[in-house]
Order: sequence, then C-alpha cells, then structure tokens
Amino acid sequence: MGSSRRTFVAGAAAAGGAMALGAAPVAAASAGPADAPRRAARESVAVLGGGVAGLTAAHELAERGFAVTVYERRALGGKARSMDVPDSAKGGRRPLPAEHGFRFIPGIYHNLPDTMRRIPFPGNANGVHDNLVAPREMMFARTGREDLRFPIPWPGHQPARLTLDDLRRALTGLLETAANLPAHESAYFVNRALVFLTSCDERRDDTWERTPWWDFTRAARMSKDYQRILAIGVTRNIVATKAEEASTRTVGTLGEAFVFNALGRGADGPPDRILNAPTNEAWIDPWADHLRGLGVDFRIGWTVREMKYADGRVAAAMIEDPDGVRRTVTAGHYVCALPVEHARPTWSAAMRAADPQLARCDRLRTDWMTGIQFYLTERTPILHGHLNCIDSPWSLTAIAQAQHWPDRDFPADYGDGTAADCLSVDISEWDKPGILYGKTAKQCTREEVAREVWAQLKAALNDTGRTVLRDSTLHSWFLDPGVDGIGTPNPTNEDELLIHPVGTWHNRPSAATRIPNFFLAGDYVSVAIDLATMEGANASARAAVNALLDRTGSTAQRCTVTPLFRPPEIEFLKRHDRTRYRLGLRNALDVG
Repeated sequence: MGSSRRTFVAGAAAAGGAMALGAAPVAAASAGPADAPRRAARESVAVLGGGVAGLTAAHELAERGFAVTVYERRALGGKARSMDVPDSAKGGRRPLPAEHGFRFIPGIYHNLPDTMRRIPFPGNANGVHDNLVAPREMMFARTGREDLRFPIPWPGHQPARLTLDDLRRALTGLLETAANLPAHESAYFVNRALVFLTSCDERRDDTWERTPWWDFTRAARMSKDYQRILAIGVTRNIVATKAEEASTRTVGTLGEAFVFNALGRGADGPPDRILNAPTNEAWIDPWADHLRGLGVDFRIGWTVREMKYADGRVAAAMIEDPDGVRRTVTAGHYVCALPVEHARPTWSAAMRAADPQLARCDRLRTDWMTGIQFYLTERTPILHGHLNCIDSPWSLTAIAQAQHWPDRDFPADYGDGTAADCLSVDISEWDKPGILYGKTAKQCTREEVAREVWAQLKAALNDTGRTVLRDSTLHSWFLDPGVDGIGTPNPTNEDELLIHPVGTWHNRPSAATRIPNFFLAGDYVSVAIDLATMEGANASARAAVNALLDRTGSTAQRCTVTPLFRPPEIEFLKRHDRTRYRLGLRNALDVG
C-alpha cells in the first residue's frame, strides 16, 4: 500500500497568510521524523479552489512546511460540502442539512480514507475516518415490479432484520428478474466481464477506451431487463454516467474494483460507506480547522478570474475579492484545484501553447447530476442503504439519512422540530421527459422538479401494494442552489459533473504541467481512478504536490498515491492478452 502513513507536524501558523497579495512568505518551522527542508519552508503556494482537491493539496503542502493560501469562491468542500437550508432553523436548532448530492465513500478508495485518518476528531482514534458507517443493504427499485434488495455482507456487520413479508418480496423480485432475464443474456454478460478482467492495459487504454459500455455489452440486442439492470443500472450506480456514451475502460475498471471490494480483496473497508452526520459536521469543518492549525490561510469568497503568464511561468493570479475588486495575487507556485469547467477560462492562450495538455482539456465534457433533499415528518421505511430507481426516467438514486446518523436526533437537532428524516436524492438524467409533466428536468421549474422527482420515487417504491412514501409526511424539499434558470430557455448549473464518453482518458492532463510553477489537481486529472470522484480529486492533489516537490528539489517525503487493486493471480492472463493484442488478435475469451 505504499510507504507508511505520514507523521508530519506543521509549524508556526503565522506562515499561513504570508503569501497573500504578493506578500513575502514567512518561513514556517516544521518538526517530526520527515522534516521539510528549510528551502521548502520558505516556498509559498497559492491553491486555487477549496474543494476536496484543493483541501488535500493544502493539507499535504502544509504538513511539509509550505506557506499555503487557499482561494475559494464559495465555500470549503466544493461539491462535497453540506449546506444549510435557509430560514429552516427554529427553537435553537440547527438549520436543516442539505447537500449537492449524498456522499459515498466505497472501500475501493484508499487515498481519501488515508487523509481522513489524519484529520483529528474528538473521541475518534482514527480521526474523521471513524465517522464512516457502512449501510447494510442496497436495492434496485423497480417500477411496477418487486424490488431487488441485496444485503451487503462484511465481517462484523449485522445484517438488516427482515420480516416474512420482506423475504417474500425479495424472493419474488429475484425470481421475477431471473424469469425476465434470459439465461443466455446473463451468461453473455458474465463473458463480457471476464473479457475485460483479462484484458491487458494496452487493450483497455485503446480498444475499450474507444468502445461505449452499451456496445461492449451488446445491450441494444438484449432484453429490457438486461438493458436496465446490467447496462444502465451498473453505470448509474458505479460511475454516474450514461451507458450509451461511457467508455468501457471507465465502467469496467470501476466495476472490477467494486467486485474485488465485495470479495474483500484490496479493500480499505466495506463496499458502501457514508458519513454518520452531515458532511460538514463529520468531515469538512474539522478538516478546515485542522488546516488552519497547520498554518493554512483561507480566503473565502475570492474568485479566480485569470492566470497571468510571463517568461515561461505563471507570474500571478487575478482574483476577485468578496467586494468585487480584482487583485493581483503572487506566489512561488500555483496549484489549480478548480473544477475543469471553471479552470479552463482562467488559462490564457499562451499557457495553452506552452502546454498542449491544457488545450486538450477543452475536449473534456461535463453534465448535470444534482441533488434534491426531501424532509419527512417520519422516518421512511425504505431500507438501510442506497436505492437505485433503475426504471425512473430521471435515473434517480437515493438514501434515507437519519437512520445512519446515530448521534443525531434529527427532529431535536435540526429544523423546526417536525422534520424527522432527510431523503437525499441524486438526479442523474436532466434531458429526458418525466412521468408527471412530460418535460425534461431542465424544462421544469424548481417546484415542478420537486413534484416530478417525488412522483418518480413513489412510482418506484409504492407500486407493489406497500406504501413507503406518503404525501402527508412531506415536510419540505431543497434543490441544489447551483441550478438556476430551469424552466427557461437558458438553464445553468454551476456544479456540473465530469462525464466519461469514449476517448476521455486520452484528454485528461497530468498533475505536472510544462509550466514549471503551475500544477493541476481535480477529478479530471489523469490518475488511476478514471472517474469524477472525491478519491480522484484526492489522488490528483497528492500527485500535484509530488510534482511540486520534485520541481523545487525538496527532500520532503513524497505523498503516497495508492492505485486501484490489481489481483496478482490474473496478471499472467493479462500478459497473455498483451501478446494477442500486439498480434492484432482479440482477447482469448472474447466471443464477439
């Protein structure tokens, strides 16, 4: 798993604000077994963006004695943060918690959990990592059919208690699906999985990167159940993208990792983990406090507008302060940790000419995937984990959160005292008509989106004689404020998600650019996990810091970057496939 966990201790907090607005950096003392050299202690770094990538870069740099200032336009945590529902708090309670989308930290992640273990949290031996809890089950919610409900076994986990009716429904759903999924289609899908599993890296990076998952699985020729469960359902659950467009390399790589995670191979923990409280309470706020203690200076409300390039280097960043005044910020080094759609406009033509990989980033695509929360006046008896409404036109996934927050009394702690649960829903498809208004999500008003999502949830959950969601229990709802102008000809979303059409891998940049003092961090950067995830953001930030350490000649210990697990017993099959690939032959298991 790489080198041992770091034990860096940062020095004087006075170093934190030294680089702001071109000020001369103040040297920071450092201590511990991996002391940063004196030269590194004098280096200043501007981290542009305060999401997971930016906070990770700041964390790693501060531990190594750098003077770090983070510039964030809105709020720390980026798309990973939770937020308050305005005007929802009464009687001394906290506001209702909302979010861009529910957090999901599977066991295939290694780099992000390592960072979480190094963020102190009162009473936790392993920092905020101990705030992770594992749901006990998951469900494919079918519309007009019994749902497919699966336990998530893991050593030490207590299975969810099931009633006789739960067992009846589970068996009915399984048999219905088996009856409607022809045996030859199941066998074919298993064959395709084995083909990918035994494919060499060259075939994955070339052939499968250029092949959509829909085509790889031959979904167009198959039954509706095959398409909904094995083609569309898999991509929505694992990579939050569209089967018709998603690269087979992307879907297959992550699917393979999840299978081995479920088997307990190469896993940091259970396949499904979530936080035991709203994200900011359980993770982001403690992280920011820890970084301040390490000397990191945060400038919230500062928006990066332009990078100034001169003499082969980034000379300054033009950043708009909270009052709308443009300021020139200088530092020794710059880590661009903005989402790709916000980063691209800040790169000048000269920068793109200096490093063509910046220009290739224009080919990367983003799309809408946005959360909405429904607050209910009673706990909802859906299940103890995530559900995927695989027949819903808007590709909904959801989780009821209060049951996973054992140290929170939801009605006593949040809102007006009458909301008892939060059903957090991700809307993955914004361009297909719904069932209530016949309009796409982008064509609906915010109120219509809420009504439509609620209707699709009820269609998936209330369809087989059991009422799970009742209108009478709906307290209120909250749609991500990043969405604006829906229901008009020009809808916008300031928090889009990187998607993975074929060929995307080859347009991803490396963390190190050809500009010697400019580095990239974000989920679009080329790292082992080919997906827009918090793990990818974290790993890319580690790679950016390592590149910066190399450029400065620092002797500080490099960040560990743990790749996805590769089962050693399959490597010889991949070597065999490499020979076949170079001879122009298909994989030995590929029946076409």
